[in-house]
Amino acid sequence: MKLVIGLGNPGGKYEDTRHNAGFLALDELAGRLNLRVSRKECFSLLGEKQEVIYAKPQTYMNNSGEAVSCLLTKYKCTAKDLFVIYDDLDLPLGKLRIRHGGSSGGHKGIQSIIDCLADTGFARIRIGISGLEKPKDTIDFVLSKFKKEEKEALKNSLALAAAAAEFLLAGNTVEAAMNKFNG
Repeated sequence: MKLVIGLGNPGGKYEDTRHNAGFLALDELAGRLNLRVSRKECFSLLGEKQEVIYAKPQTYMNNSGEAVSCLLTKYKCTAKDLFVIYDDLDLPLGKLRIRHGGSSGGHKGIQSIIDCLADTGFARIRIGISGLEKPKDTIDFVLSKFKKEEKEALKNSLALAAAAAEFLLAGNTVEAAMNKFNG
């Protein structure tokens, strides 16, 4: 069993915000698979297809680890079976970075997962959300909606993130995914 987690915040207030890029990418992936991600389990909305669980934690970003930990336990998985898709303020919109392991890089959702699992050994698909300049208030920025002129770059990023997840789920290594998708 594999777990693909898209990080974000639940509720209409946060819909289509930068911090929900993980949710948006998971929605893109689910659409490609003709999969509904709606079953409530382990503090998450999830769908399942061909030995893969696709989940959107509903614990809010900073407590994502609670949902991920519950899912790993329930489905008897380890960190090596986990793929997490999330926003990255340090990457420009339109860029993607895949890696395995490492620190949270200041991302509180990833830090929550690391803290709850006591493990950093999971694959990450990071979606760039930055504009042309660094924001003065990062909290307001990540909780802001994408601008109209950013929508096309966002659409391309989400498609790329979904393709990267499919590539990894097909059994390709993280290193191969990094070579193919890191821009």
